[in-house]
Amino acid sequence: MIAKLLLAGTASVLLAGAASAADLPRRVAPPAVFSPVPVFTWTGFYLGTHSSYAWSDNQTIRTTGNEFNTRENVRLDRRPGTFRSEQDGIGNVGGGIGYNYQLTPGSGFVLGVNADVTWTDISKSYAYFGPSSTVGGPLNPANLRQRLDYLGTVQGRIGYAFDTILVYGTGGFAYGNVNYGANFFNGAGALAYAGRYNDMETGYAYGGGIEWAIPTDSFLNRFNFIGSFIGASAITLKAEYLHYDLGSRNVLVNNTGLGAPSTGSYTSRFSTEGNLIKAGFNYKFGGL
Repeated sequence: MIAKLLLAGTASVLLAGAASAADLPRRVAPPAVFSPVPVFTWTGFYLGTHSSYAWSDNQTIRTTGNEFNTRENVRLDRRPGTFRSEQDGIGNVGGGIGYNYQLTPGSGFVLGVNADVTWTDISKSYAYFGPSSTVGGPLNPANLRQRLDYLGTVQGRIGYAFDTILVYGTGGFAYGNVNYGANFFNGAGALAYAGRYNDMETGYAYGGGIEWAIPTDSFLNRFNFIGSFIGASAITLKAEYLHYDLGSRNVLVNNTGLGAPSTGSYTSRFSTEGNLIKAGFNYKFGGL
């Protein structure tokens, strides 16, 4: 009997202890903290610099006479009637500023606007020697000059971003300072006719390019001292092709009075059209 009472008491104590343990608070591991992976976006302002290579395309200088005697001189090749003007050269330096807006972060369409200026400084001077005006007489020399000092553009652009790689097309307004000149000498070497134009011309440009945003963990970012100093969120490398056309201009090549008995005048029509390849980098502000 006593043994049964002892067993019943022990069971009661064990049950009470289990019930008390169930009422104690549990130690639950804290939930895992997940940090979202940063998604690169091209949205934001940018500024940068570039170097370039430029070459002309379909440029010709056409000269016509304005009176009977000058028209005859062109017809007889004493003066250059049509002269192909080819120019090329490595541009010095340029810079630009713009803004992009990416419709969807990560990969997606990107819209933007850009303004830049390239110091091209490409020029060419041509010598021409026309046949003599008299049998056995001296030749009729001529000199034609053409130069593009700089090329500026204001363009819209649309592209598609594959994360940190942007491929885009661009087009818009173009302008640049041109310098045209024509000097026609008589057989004695005197400057008989001269004409010059030096001013800004306007036109259009279009092209396309590719741009790559350097990852933040890339060793290349170790050299991004200026970007860090000015607060840029990223640095990008770029390459771009542009075709430009600044139209044509008539230049009056008038009688100087120094090459008597030369009379009348000529009109030389110059055109400026060409291509530009740019390579450089941008500092991007805003976004990642």
